[in-house]
Amino acid sequence: MIGIIADDITGANDIGIMFAKADWQTEVYPHPINTKMGTFLPSALVVDTNSRLDSYKEAYHKVFTSTKSLQSLGINQFFNKTCSVFRGNIGAEFDAMLDALEAEFAVIVLGFPKNGRITLNGLHYVHGKRLAESEFRFDPVHPMDNSDLTAILQAQTKRKVASINIEVVEQGSEKLKQEIDKMRTQCNYLILDVKDQSSLKTIAHAIKEEKIICGASGIAEELAVEMNKGEQRTWSNTVPKLETGVLCAAGSLMPQTYHQVEEMKRRDLPVFEMNTKLLFSEQKSAHLEQLVTNLVTLLKQGKDVLVHSSNQPEIVTETKQIGAGLGFSKTTISRIVSESLAFVVDETCKRTNVNRLLLAGGETSASVCSKLGIEGLTVWQEIEPGLPSCISLNEPARMLVLKSGSFGSRDFFAKAIHHLKEY
Repeated sequence: MIGIIADDITGANDIGIMFAKADWQTEVYPHPINTKMGTFLPSALVVDTNSRLDSYKEAYHKVFTSTKSLQSLGINQFFNKTCSVFRGNIGAEFDAMLDALEAEFAVIVLGFPKNGRITLNGLHYVHGKRLAESEFRFDPVHPMDNSDLTAILQAQTKRKVASINIEVVEQGSEKLKQEIDKMRTQCNYLILDVKDQSSLKTIAHAIKEEKIICGASGIAEELAVEMNKGEQRTWSNTVPKLETGVLCAAGSLMPQTYHQVEEMKRRDLPVFEMNTKLLFSEQKSAHLEQLVTNLVTLLKQGKDVLVHSSNQPEIVTETKQIGAGLGFSKTTISRIVSESLAFVVDETCKRTNVNRLLLAGGETSASVCSKLGIEGLTVWQEIEPGLPSCISLNEPARMLVLKSGSFGSRDFFAKAIHHLKEY
């Protein structure tokens, strides 16, 4: 078994599929996890703390208690899954896991080449651009203005951070393992360079027995193969019968999601915008009710539909200004938007038999799953790298795709809708 703690639900599914497609039984549960889960436990148990937007103390507490809970279930190997560009409370969460396990060393691998993330000489790149020059420099809550991973993490922890460059990685797994063992006494967090998938294969072979691994999900794909004991996952979930069209909801402001929404408009999918400026006015209730009415009408006709929060830069800016004028922080404004979108999805589900959902954005996915009362997920099939489908563990059974805002090809929504309607 491996115990995984992820700071948002899309990341939980992202790493979950890496183990599931290697035939590990993989399940995702929200924090706090029930430590009386019964005699059967999945091979890969993922806890979603939904802590990326939390305060330092809140994030630390969630990860510390989650780690202790996993440990009480007999798990002795751990993965702290973070954003693939180090957004969020990475220092607090890494420290919490080490403190809970009374450990002082973890290997960190942030590279995910299949989704355009590589690390060279300690600098992180996104689709060929340094992190500080990528779209993540405009993140509304965690703007990334530094590309040096060691510096980013060191600013959030008192423990010592060091790195190993690609030249060492390319000398092979045995040499890398020797270097890691040497650095074990010189630092607490050791960040490894990743140039390509071959780098991840080498790293996975070298670190497969490490007690604590941190970072993005890319390394998990190779780790799952290295660590696989040959056990086949079982499938006890019933795929719910398709009764309406697919309901899609997008709350991410990442350019990938923007282009995915625009592509569905081009394909003539019915698309509705939740005007985020109205969420801070007396028109909010009426606006949300109209959106629900429109979605319900089309879904009952068997049509697929998409609702998204405002994604035009000028409207996003105005929304922030209105929210700030009312005394709301950036984090609170973000949550008001995601919770409003979750309300629309929840009300639509209550008025229809919709059981196929595509959700884009970590906050959107978390808010919707919470609103729908989803108590756990089985990770099922990969649609694109790091983007799987999953099925809810509690009734009513729903099949979902929870998409990280910055992941996926331009036509991913179309692929996901096809996948959701295929079963």
